[in-house]
Amino acid sequence: MKKQVYILFFILLYSGFNLAQQNAINIKATLNVDEDKLMIQQEIVYTNTSKQELNHIFLHNWGNAFKDRKTPLSKRFIQDFRKDLYFANQKDLGFSDIKNITINFNNIVYKELENKEDILQLFLDKPLKPKESTRINVTYILKIPNSKFTGYGKYNNGYRLRYWYLTPAIYKNGWQLMSNLNLNDLFEDYTTFNIQFKLPNYLNLTSSLKQQKPNIDGVFTTYNLYGKNQKDVILDIQRKNTFKKFHTDSHEIQTDIIQEDFNENITKVILNRELSFLTSYLGVLPTDKIFIDEVMRKQNPIYGLTQLPSFIRPFSDVFKQDLTLFKVLSKKYLQQTLLINERKDYWLIDGLQNYLMIEYVNKFYPEIKLLGKASNSWFLKRFNISKLQFNEKYPFVYQFTARRFLDQALNTPADSLSNFNRRIVSKYKAGLGFTYLKGFLSEAILNKSIKEFYQKNKLKVTNDSDFKNILTKNTSKDISWFFKDFIKTNKKIDYTIDKVKETNDSLKVTIKNKRNITAPIALYGIKNKEIKYKEWFTNVSDTLTTTLPKGKFDQIALNYENIYPEYNTLDNYYNVKRKLFNKPLKFSLIKDVKAPNYNQIFYQPSFEYNFYDGLILGVKLHNKPIIKRNLEFKISPGYATRSKMINGSFSVAFNQFFEETNIYKIAYGIAGNTLQYAPELSYSSLIPYVDIQFKRKSLRDASTENLRAKIVHINKEISPLETKTDQDNYNVFSLSYNYINPDIIDETRYSFTGEVAKNFSKISADYRFRKLTTSDTQLDFRVFAGVFLHNKSEGDYFSFGLDRANDYLFELNYYGRSESSGIFSQQYIITEGGFKSVLPTRFANQYMLSLNSSIGLWRWVEFYNDVAFLKNKNQYLFFGYENGIRLNFIHNIFEIYLPLYSNNGWEVSQEAYPQKIRFTFTGDLGSIYNFFRRGFL
Repeated sequence: MKKQVYILFFILLYSGFNLAQQNAINIKATLNVDEDKLMIQQEIVYTNTSKQELNHIFLHNWGNAFKDRKTPLSKRFIQDFRKDLYFANQKDLGFSDIKNITINFNNIVYKELENKEDILQLFLDKPLKPKESTRINVTYILKIPNSKFTGYGKYNNGYRLRYWYLTPAIYKNGWQLMSNLNLNDLFEDYTTFNIQFKLPNYLNLTSSLKQQKPNIDGVFTTYNLYGKNQKDVILDIQRKNTFKKFHTDSHEIQTDIIQEDFNENITKVILNRELSFLTSYLGVLPTDKIFIDEVMRKQNPIYGLTQLPSFIRPFSDVFKQDLTLFKVLSKKYLQQTLLINERKDYWLIDGLQNYLMIEYVNKFYPEIKLLGKASNSWFLKRFNISKLQFNEKYPFVYQFTARRFLDQALNTPADSLSNFNRRIVSKYKAGLGFTYLKGFLSEAILNKSIKEFYQKNKLKVTNDSDFKNILTKNTSKDISWFFKDFIKTNKKIDYTIDKVKETNDSLKVTIKNKRNITAPIALYGIKNKEIKYKEWFTNVSDTLTTTLPKGKFDQIALNYENIYPEYNTLDNYYNVKRKLFNKPLKFSLIKDVKAPNYNQIFYQPSFEYNFYDGLILGVKLHNKPIIKRNLEFKISPGYATRSKMINGSFSVAFNQFFEETNIYKIAYGIAGNTLQYAPELSYSSLIPYVDIQFKRKSLRDASTENLRAKIVHINKEISPLETKTDQDNYNVFSLSYNYINPDIIDETRYSFTGEVAKNFSKISADYRFRKLTTSDTQLDFRVFAGVFLHNKSEGDYFSFGLDRANDYLFELNYYGRSESSGIFSQQYIITEGGFKSVLPTRFANQYMLSLNSSIGLWRWVEFYNDVAFLKNKNQYLFFGYENGIRLNFIHNIFEIYLPLYSNNGWEVSQEAYPQKIRFTFTGDLGSIYNFFRRGFL
């Protein structure tokens, strides 16, 4: 009788799968700690929920993404300037070793997709009709990778497992296939899980599923996990259990992100408040257990909260713990209960989550500033950034990126976003989009629509079209602009108060649309910093004139509350009270955010050094706030402590950005400089220029391409005993094309330059290629070729230099440019001939061909070898050669060259060898910053 009951139970259970049309996954897994492997027997009951017959089924096999350097994941890491997986040791890699696959207990044909090793295609013997189910059985071994790649895998306290099992791809308007790109966005259908997991007794298992009491058998423990309407099953296997379980009024929360010394009762109060808040916006939540681990917290940081040094402690522990929990909890909950293809429609999840974050802070922490308690410090309180509220970071960060034209449309696939946009900007813009709708439609309509969308689509496959349909139904206002231009383009909203005409009793305000998007805008009347008037206007494609009563407002403003993200907010204000200047001048220390009511000039101390001037102490005056301006200027006077001279530099530039062409930006500018170039002798330069920067193929492409034209005027002081020559006062027209692809494995750079002056003209090409081999050995190659088209100059001042360029354009950062001996003469900047040894022939006044190469020996130790051909007038062709050791500590920033053998013979055996050693060193903070920020922007 008991046997019959069990049989009936499983029949009903299996029938339930068919009726609910929900897949089922049953897994038996055993952990082999010695080899970091899982022995897995997996059964998938797959139901065809589409209206099409299926001839094959695809399985996502994301555990196989760590198998080698050819997988999409490894290639993605290379794009992000990460080579840890590319050069990983075999023991740190992970893979899925498929032993057998059957369908309905019959062997079938299957294969990995080409160039997508983490997707399996299973060929069916007969078509699977709509609403029919089939049973897939797979036996395989999963090698667990090191957690350093994605946060999941083997780590010092055990194993964190995510995307560790095979899961069927979703068929919705075709197969929705995606490779593991470390985006944590697997489009996985809701499934009924039954998992039996066996592991050694000294390990504890915590999971996102429910679990029965574990069974202990000798040295092993078996955990039985189960759950319905589940996806993305995460396991944490630990030697020391760090998870805490909190039973709130409605949910069980299991997490390891709570600070050890944080009060558990306060945590429970916070969690109850957060869940109550989510329920008020989303309605009844359909699951009773939420699992949050440390990796999720790290992958969802609160920028502006966790980046400040801990010793400053600008935020209270309660605020930090509350927002940290809410950020991860809300994201996890939305991902767990809404089945959305986040690679295509990521903006909907991110927008909802960031909107909830904004609303949560507005409700419970409206007084918190962006810099927290640090805003009141004696130093920071004078800056405008200290006056920003915590939620004002969203429009600020968006504008920071939009002003550089580096933002991307919200419907851009997640794997095509730049890292900066994927991690921060697009999330913020999506959240601001919901705030925009709240302001335009009303809070009641938006929140009603969000709740209705969530309740109708929870635990179902959905997308942004479903949200659009509900929102459209709930309002009579036109919202087509939102789902067209705001979501599907990166068009920038930019309106201005063009003019205000005052009459006896009214103000006629003309609003102008400065860009190519027509969107709703809000006009305000302000009195004593309080909003006395607010009106929304739509369909302003060009200009609109409206009338306001006179005498009731101090100021008229657009977008006063920063409700919608705008390209430029500096021209949104008009002061009704007459002043000599509509915006008075304000001096601010160091860079700051813009002050809409002022014209800002920033000042900051500057420090430079060269051998002749010594330490140059100065001040830099500029108009460059943190967010870019089109017109920029800089004046930097300084006092040289050694030469006792006043010197410095200036620059003025106008940046013109383009949206519809292959040109990204044209900069028109003029720059000047004066410094010492020799003891008690200075030079001055004046350089008008035009710089054309071309767009990248995509924002994930790190290459840069530009064309630069300039006229360099140089005027040098000379000794009273000398006569001024053409080498002391001259003009050079220079035209150059430069291309850089800083790929971490195959870096390519090349440039072509032409110069025309009174007494010479010449052209040159510089090609550089750097490669890391499969054994992580660096190969560096460079070819330089230069030829004079005509040359009537005397001496070698304008000649090509073999070991050190004369730098007559004063472009290179030489600390002692006129030194022929001493430490500063040994400074090396790779240019022109690129030799390190000083050979008998150092210059070429006809042509030069040089080849430089180096190969890695061990870590940063390399062997370099150079050859060159130099031709001078009335002289035989000179062939130069050299080799030596290169200590490449930081590429192009800090390097040391030790010559071994050259035309001079064995360099190491010759007198004064230390003086032959060359070094590369730059103190340019911009170059250092660009080197270390690679892969983030």
